[in-house]
Amino acid sequence: MCGIVGYVGAKAPIPILVEGLKRLEYRGYDSSGVATMNGEGKVFVHKRAGRIRDLEHSMPGECPKANVGLAHTRWATHGEPNDANSHPHLSHDEKIAVVHNGIVENHSSLRTMLMGEGVAFRSDTDTEVIPHLIARFYEGDLETAVKRALHLIQGTYGIVAMHSEEPDKLVVARNGSPIVLGVGDSEMFVASDAPALVAHTKQVVYLEDGEIAVLSPEGFRTTDLSDRTIQKDVNELDWEIEEIERGDFEHFMLKEIHEQPLSIDRGLRGRAMSDFGDAKLGGLNLDRRAFFDIKRVCLIACGTSLHAAMAASYLIEELARIPCAVEIASELRYRNPIVDANTLYFAVSQSGETADTLAAMREVRRKGGIVLGVVNVVGSTIARESDGGMYIRSGPEIAVASTKAFTSQLLALTLFALKIGRMRDLSSTAGKQLIHALNELPDQITTVLDQSDSVKEIAHSILDASYVLFLGRGGNYATALEGALKLKEVSYIQCEGFAAAEMKHGPIALIGDGTPVIFLCPRDHLRDKTLSNMEEVKARKGRIIAVCNPGDERVMALADAYIEVPETHNLLTPFLTVIPLQLIAYHAALALGLDVDKPRNLAKSVTVE
Repeated sequence: MCGIVGYVGAKAPIPILVEGLKRLEYRGYDSSGVATMNGEGKVFVHKRAGRIRDLEHSMPGECPKANVGLAHTRWATHGEPNDANSHPHLSHDEKIAVVHNGIVENHSSLRTMLMGEGVAFRSDTDTEVIPHLIARFYEGDLETAVKRALHLIQGTYGIVAMHSEEPDKLVVARNGSPIVLGVGDSEMFVASDAPALVAHTKQVVYLEDGEIAVLSPEGFRTTDLSDRTIQKDVNELDWEIEEIERGDFEHFMLKEIHEQPLSIDRGLRGRAMSDFGDAKLGGLNLDRRAFFDIKRVCLIACGTSLHAAMAASYLIEELARIPCAVEIASELRYRNPIVDANTLYFAVSQSGETADTLAAMREVRRKGGIVLGVVNVVGSTIARESDGGMYIRSGPEIAVASTKAFTSQLLALTLFALKIGRMRDLSSTAGKQLIHALNELPDQITTVLDQSDSVKEIAHSILDASYVLFLGRGGNYATALEGALKLKEVSYIQCEGFAAAEMKHGPIALIGDGTPVIFLCPRDHLRDKTLSNMEEVKARKGRIIAVCNPGDERVMALADAYIEVPETHNLLTPFLTVIPLQLIAYHAALALGLDVDKPRNLAKSVTVE
């Protein structure tokens, strides 16, 4: 859940390392640090708790000149966020520096062993055992020492190590935590995520679990822990540097909310077949017979991806007429799931690296299930290990709080529902109507975004609330959950999302004079039921904020404030109702003076349990 950057080449490393760390700030962190050679046979390390700007401002005026270095942003797991616990960590002789993502599960026993051998520890982290273990085995070859140390380590890791006696080398290892290499001109880069590399190279190599890479200015070579050589393909990044910068927007979150018309258009391009009312999804790797063999669909996800999956489940059941279950990945992976050969599984993850989703996918595949990925990041682990799938094409998402990924994931799964529906009972007329409505979404989302100022007023009206309730029905139940999650993530206001009919089964006890209740009430077949719930809130003096269609006078008469979204196909309303909720969360956090893009305690890619 942290950021790693490393460099070896002819340039001064520290500017490259610090720039790379800034590109990874979205991952969430509480401290940062850099390491390079000090020119005196030891390693120079500078690290600080707090933001990267704190690291920069406290940097010595004259940093050592070297051609190798590594850097890290830490999200605390073992040990509080302070200078001592920040990465990089050094060996006892200060010749080896290591940065590490993941968790060393047996760190306690390793620490006891090393202390018994006279090693003094400087931090409370699990990571510090790694440089001490490498030093224990070092006999002139860093690669061999790293491999011997890793044989003793249990847990997950993405590791970069360097030694002062081998100043033109980085040794990199992966087991469960993403690592990507960048291939330059007489220089090599390494990072935990591609945005740190885009400014320098688009030639990348993705390490798999159990692989070790040795980097030098001349290039790289890859082996496994048993010294077997592994040939790796070099991939081309399709991101542009402008995509990972804010441009004219104050925050990445706002930029990504406003990018949704483009991301929806990109997700439809080449896939929506208007003439046939069908969808073309070549990456599923399923033949025609396999589609007819599907008796059930199961969507596996966490967080925002889970809510997108929940909204999609209504579409899949309605369009394809087959049962669709949604599973929380962190729960599924620790059950003994019943894997049915006639069930098609989807692993849904923006990053493609979510640890719980990845583990659940592997468990299902281990039991013989077919798992398709729905991911954003090309070359991510889920994309590589799944049996096929769909890229959501939303472009880089930098803000920790996910926004455009929700609508893009929902779109990809909608197209799947359309495709399988058309192969079964869905008529071409119904398919064409759905595609027509999908094609209208970009302009309709823009219409909602144009109301940002009025949404801001509503957001400011809930700043003093002790509790906010989000209510919806059908697919908009998932939207209510997502709206509550967004507000919690960035504004820290206590809130919950519920199915509207569930309000009277408990949550109604929380409604008092002025309690904000946000209703998702488009003009669909469930509207009258939702209106009844609004009456119940009104009777208890709750403050109703409605997301509704234009001209819906019954909703507007009950609401204290409302936001209009255009009418669309009944099954597609979550694409539009979620937009005001994203804007409410953004404007509330901004008004409270909070760090919108990097909310406390959160990380973009949750790559540890």
